[in-house]
Formats: sequence, C-alpha cells, structure tokens
Amino acid sequence: MLRFATVLFALLTVFAGAAQAATLSNAARGEIESLMSRLEASACRFERNGTWHTSAQARTHLERKLDYLQRKGAVASAEQFIERAATRSSLSGKAYWVQCGSQTPQPGGEWLLGQLRLLRAAPNTAAAAPR
Repeated sequence: MLRFATVLFALLTVFAGAAQAATLSNAARGEIESLMSRLEASACRFERNGTWHTSAQARTHLERKLDYLQRKGAVASAEQFIERAATRSSLSGKAYWVQCGSQTPQPGGEWLLGQLRLLRAAPNTAAAAPR
C-alpha cells in the first residue's frame, strides 16, 4: 500500500502543473519524434533507476511515457515532454542519465534539451549528429 501511495504521489506531483488539458501540436509532435529518432540513432546509453539501457530501449520507454502524458492532456511542447517524461523516473524520482561513447554521463534532460536546440537551429537541414 505504501508503494501505491508513493507512486500516486509521484504522478500527482509530476502533473500538478498541468491544470488545463494540453494539446500537443503537430510541430511539437514532430520535434519530439525527431528527438526520439536522434536518441535511438545515437551511440548513447540511457540510465534509468540504476540500470543502463540501449538507445532503442530508451526510446520505447519514453514513447510509453509520452503516450501517457498525451492521454492525460499533460504535454503541449517538446520542453514539457522533456521536463515531465524524460528527466527523471516518475516512480522513483531518480534522474535519467545519458552517456555517449566515453564521455562523462550527463543528465538526460540536459542531453535532450541540447539535441532540441540543435534541431531548432537547423530545422531544414541535417543537424549535427547526436553526441
């Protein structure tokens, strides 16, 4: 019962800022899809709750979280997606980490925001490869 209460509290905390139902625009959906593609195509690993996962596994996990947020009307932008789904575990509250090659791991939200900046800086051309 305590675990259920903890999970419920974590979910309520994550979505407390979404007082109104948000709608994901086609532009935001496209940015999120591009972020997911970049993550999956990267040579990076994704740490979640103490376990490292492949980039393909990370994409699958984050897509499930995105689907949940969309059903709840709790995401309207790529930034909200990153903040509410791709920064930390909704269950444990632990931060997600991304490690690309031999680079030092960095917080997952920071990595995705960096990729979003690259995508926006070159919207009609191939942005720099994920790193």
